[in-house]
Amino acid sequence: MATIKNVRKEIGGRIKKIREGKEFTQEEVAEKAGMKANYYAKIERGMYGSAPEKLYAIAKALGVDISEIFPS
Repeated sequence: MATIKNVRKEIGGRIKKIREGKEFTQEEVAEKAGMKANYYAKIERGMYGSAPEKLYAIAKALGVDISEIFPS
């Protein structure tokens, strides 16, 4: 059974993989998503969960559908 911590890490890992594939820096994505870079970095590392609005903003900043960052 997946724990909240594991889900946060999986979502963060997916976000990081997409970001790196598009060759964006954490700072670029954070700025486009309207959040501080250190907060965004903690989401990527799975240290912080995030409200749906923040995840939507990250997906939009990355140019992907929000469904791409969620585990199936």
